[in-house]
Amino acid sequence: MMYSKYLPTLINIALAAGAKISEIYATDFDCETKEDGSSVTQADKLGEEIILRGLKELAPDIPVLAEEAACAGNIPDLGETFFLVDPLDGTREFVNRTGEFTVNIALIHQTKPVLGVVYAPGCCKLYYGAVGEGAWLRMVSPGTNLHDATPGKTIEVRKRPYKGLIAVASRSHCSPETTSYLTKIGAAKYTPAGSSLKFCLIAEGLADVYPRLGRTMEWDTGAGQAILEAAGGRVLVLADGKETGHLCYCKQDRDYDNPHFVAWGGPA
Repeated sequence: MMYSKYLPTLINIALAAGAKISEIYATDFDCETKEDGSSVTQADKLGEEIILRGLKELAPDIPVLAEEAACAGNIPDLGETFFLVDPLDGTREFVNRTGEFTVNIALIHQTKPVLGVVYAPGCCKLYYGAVGEGAWLRMVSPGTNLHDATPGKTIEVRKRPYKGLIAVASRSHCSPETTSYLTKIGAAKYTPAGSSLKFCLIAEGLADVYPRLGRTMEWDTGAGQAILEAAGGRVLVLADGKETGHLCYCKQDRDYDNPHFVAWGGPA
């Protein structure tokens, strides 16, 4: 089945959620703390409502694993094909007003991300991709109709350099283990970034590697991984510092959290 037929509608859903989130971003919004210690705002909740409503209209038979619903215990029987939603990835960046937050929608099929949309309204960047078909970037201001936005351009990872790897890592969650790993692989430059933008910077050819040696959830990574892999990259599990296979999804036995991983651009 050609799932890429869903992309245009997924893009419009992400843009609608991004417009609402941007409205809230411009206000003096409140921030709450969830049971797991993470932050949540009205933007997370209203963004997810918009996305879930849009996905139900688009494909009512495809289940959805969405962050806020999952945190409330609402997890459907996912099967082999499901949507994966993080309405506001980088809530900490949202609260700190860095602009590095994103709307994320992915489609997972047989444990692999096959479609992804990442919209970063704070920097007006819309990334989207379908594995096997390509990845694209468009500049879209919040509230702008897609037809009035700049034309999309194809993006792809760059060839991994022999020396001088450019790394990206979490702005808010970088650990000593991450720093040690970056030294081990010979990263010449490290740029901090928030949310799923790290995957997208590699997909765009602006960086080479993103290691994550800390906890993430599936909804944090699905859309970004789909776009990166559509652009020619890959995301591999790290176990004891060794790459052990591709990062997969629907890990019910782990409560949908991810092992440590490393995202790479092009081959050496």
